[in-house]
Amino acid sequence: MAKEEKIDADETAPKKSTKLVVIIVAAVLLLVVAGGGAAYFLLKPGDDHEDDDEVAEVAEKPKKKEVPPVYIAMDTFTVNLVPEAGEQYLQVAISVEAEDAATAEQLKLYTPRLRHEITDILSSKRASEVSSREGKKALAEEIRVAINEIVSAPSGKGKRTAGGAVKAVLFTTFIIQ
Repeated sequence: MAKEEKIDADETAPKKSTKLVVIIVAAVLLLVVAGGGAAYFLLKPGDDHEDDDEVAEVAEKPKKKEVPPVYIAMDTFTVNLVPEAGEQYLQVAISVEAEDAATAEQLKLYTPRLRHEITDILSSKRASEVSSREGKKALAEEIRVAINEIVSAPSGKGKRTAGGAVKAVLFTTFIIQ
């Protein structure tokens, strides 16, 4: 009888460990399913109408054929600056970013007048005005406006656009001595 009790005790021991393994596996599965469900609800795209509006705006815009900009390099300008502390010189090389090739041709036609206007603008500046980054940006914008006025003048055949035919004036060399 003692043997029978021992055998019964041995048979019940594996059943307890099997139950424990089943419970652990069930708990892990439950956690994985709950975590997956939580991740799904947290990461799924919401029903925000703003996102729908943005997608609709992108879909409605007709795709424009993008034309690469045309760059026109101008000869180097060397001018005397307005004196502050003795004589100072400014040497600048400029490239102009135009909308299209027609604007580039227009710029070539007006080169002498453009050089005159740019020289006048440059020689009216002090070194302290154009040595900072903001000063250079303001100078580039002033030159861009002057070029657009010449190219888009009523006597010229330049087309009048909102920002002008010249998009930007870029300094490729900028030396103050």
